[in-house]
Amino acid sequence: MLEQEDTVATEAPLTIKIAGDEFATLVCTPTDVVDLVTGFLASEGIIRFVDQIESLSYEEDRGYAHVKLRHLHQLNQAMVSKRFIGSCCGKSRQFYFHNDAQTAKTVRTPLQVSAEQCFHLMRGMQEQSEDFRATGGLHNAALCTASELLLTRADIGRHNALDKIYGHVLRHRIPVRDKLIAFSGRISSEVALKAAKIGVGILLSKSAPTDLALRLASDLGITIVGFIRRDQLTVYTHPERIKECQ
Repeated sequence: MLEQEDTVATEAPLTIKIAGDEFATLVCTPTDVVDLVTGFLASEGIIRFVDQIESLSYEEDRGYAHVKLRHLHQLNQAMVSKRFIGSCCGKSRQFYFHNDAQTAKTVRTPLQVSAEQCFHLMRGMQEQSEDFRATGGLHNAALCTASELLLTRADIGRHNALDKIYGHVLRHRIPVRDKLIAFSGRISSEVALKAAKIGVGILLSKSAPTDLALRLASDLGITIVGFIRRDQLTVYTHPERIKECQ
């Protein structure tokens, strides 16, 4: 038997503490941790703006992120409970509770893209996914304009990859009204909600959406384009943003 070294995806727990109290433990790929924590707190409705974080530090050897908020009354104790967030979507995540209703907003964007631009952006995301090619075990997300990729993030959890995008957007004050997201994984209801929280109006994926994701996307004004492979794609919601569908 031939023995050889192989590269595998990194999976590790990350415990977020707010004012010394444990808020959540994420199972994630521990890269871009400041972006991840910032995006997660925004997704959970704990913050709306990055200025609400007084300090955020990462204790890498112990897997702790320490957060201090400027106003502790931001934490609604009815919303906050210690939780464990797995690397998979589904029952491990809170679903459309109070924080989702508060933070998922209807998206209005003038952005339009062509089918060829969809193909171009998905190819670009896949070409930049060096960690996926090395491990085969990561999800990828990219923040894009209609013509180019601006930022890519990877994680074993697809929701984590999107939180890394969200955190970067908040920390660097990037306007998203004219941006879209390219995504490697299945478009679940949580993914659609997270796109609405970030504020992007177009979500591209090489994979399939769920029925609940499509209902939410229809309500929240998000264009979902799935099964983007080679020279084919399927437009599911708000087709007016895809030029060929006008």
